[in-house]
Amino acid sequence: MKSRFANEGKTLVTGWDIGGAHLKMARCRNGEIISARILKTPLWLGVDQTREALRELGPLRETGNVNVFTMTGELSDTFTSRDAGIAGLLDFIEEEFGVENTLIFAGRAGFCDVRAARSLGSDIASANWHATASLSAKLAGTGLFVDMGSTTTDILAFKHGALVNDGYSDAERLLTGELVYTGFARSALIGIAALVPVRGHMTPLMNEYFANTADLGRILGTLNEADDKYPSADRLPKTVAGSIQRIARMVGRDSGDLEESEWIDIARWFSEHQLRMIHDGAFRVARKLDHAAPVVGAGIGRPQIRQLAKRMDRPYVDFGSLIPAAEDTRDDASKAAPAAAVALLGSLHLQES
Repeated sequence: MKSRFANEGKTLVTGWDIGGAHLKMARCRNGEIISARILKTPLWLGVDQTREALRELGPLRETGNVNVFTMTGELSDTFTSRDAGIAGLLDFIEEEFGVENTLIFAGRAGFCDVRAARSLGSDIASANWHATASLSAKLAGTGLFVDMGSTTTDILAFKHGALVNDGYSDAERLLTGELVYTGFARSALIGIAALVPVRGHMTPLMNEYFANTADLGRILGTLNEADDKYPSADRLPKTVAGSIQRIARMVGRDSGDLEESEWIDIARWFSEHQLRMIHDGAFRVARKLDHAAPVVGAGIGRPQIRQLAKRMDRPYVDFGSLIPAAEDTRDDASKAAPAAAVALLGSLHLQES
């Protein structure tokens, strides 16, 4: 059966999500995701970091290829304001990809070319969540979309094929529970809790970036090392022993001060506390849905989202299994969900144009 996302005129559509820490890319051929990648791009060090990452991918202006973009990198320290960031990234897109066969995803405003995008900043800014949740709505009808990346978690309700979001901007979504600023790899532990139980005593944490959430996943066995693309907080080895030492430093200790099993319990406590943060947001957002509506999970933090679905007593559906994708690409496509979503939505847009 032919995919509803297939288009006859353009057989290859490449979706891009330009973030502040990562560049996500997914390729859609004849309405199906055939590949997806995530590259390390510390945009806070300058746009050239992203430019260098593109060089790894080979020719960007292939005949018959349409490039479709969404972004969150406008918030990077590289730019003086959100508007400056959007303008800077649109300049970058135009320089690297040209304006022909290039589309920008403007969320609620739909797709536009690079020139029109320059007047749609408030629609374009950090709208990648709109692409993934809208696509989930088209494919699943009703559900709770949750995308947990390395730094943030998006939580959106959709009903009868349409989004029913309360907020749109980052500021609005922080207030509604639709954006929870915690992630699976890069979030500092001090941002999850101020106190942690150590041998029965609620112990204040050092207000330092000594450890991050990748350390939790490493200790608990839920982290795929390929998903942690940045150095550890102390730039020492990414091992279980190294992660325990980093967590120990958070409470003013050395790893030898406690048994390994005790440090594992502390890592489990942190992970549980993070899950509570996400659950608080999800509980607020899910009020619009009946109890049978599933949780649709995406991102590298799907181990936490599966736990969230259990906590909420809802079915779990993986974003990668929901979308049209080659079987061996589904996991990567779920991790790079915004790029996969804009590729598929772009394919549908071209078909309908």
